[in-house]
Amino acid sequence: MTSVRAPTRRAVVAGMLGAGASLAMPATPVRAASGPPQFGTIRHQFTQVEGARPVPPVAIPALAGGALDLTAFKGKLVLVNFWATWCAACRTELPMLDRLASSGRSDLAVVSISTDRNRALVPPYVKALKLRRLTIGYDPGGLVSRVDAAEVDTPFALYGMPISFLIGITGQVEGYMTGEADWLSAEASGLFDYYAGGGR
Repeated sequence: MTSVRAPTRRAVVAGMLGAGASLAMPATPVRAASGPPQFGTIRHQFTQVEGARPVPPVAIPALAGGALDLTAFKGKLVLVNFWATWCAACRTELPMLDRLASSGRSDLAVVSISTDRNRALVPPYVKALKLRRLTIGYDPGGLVSRVDAAEVDTPFALYGMPISFLIGITGQVEGYMTGEADWLSAEASGLFDYYAGGGR
């Protein structure tokens, strides 16, 4: 059995810079003839993923105790957000995700996973931000997320921080968004509607 190293902060920052350079494009309200409605910011756009395999069952330690399994949400959309306590943009986005989790949208689950290597940092950080409705997990060892996902087989590649992946109703990753985003906007709601309808 090979040991898996957690991504270093330097590796995550390097990935963020690379992702920022490749995805930095202005948002456009024009919807493609086929595909999801446009959603993004001035710097980043939701990027659709074609042909992703279903997310495998993995027991992710949960802040509330026990474990999270992303396959348990099959039939719902799952917005999976990866973050860290050192990430300034995460501090802005997490309260928004907490509000989204309490929005009452029954076809959407919101899961936020800390990549901090020191798990002790997470509970006081969550308490300080008053995150009460968000389902929070830990992945310091790269069980499901890696900067070097091309070399190590994990379901999610950390192209930046924060980064959010949208899992569709069939359990496959439909796309991702690097950087903080307005997940409470009408554009985000349109994106969720599109995938809740099976991508139509």
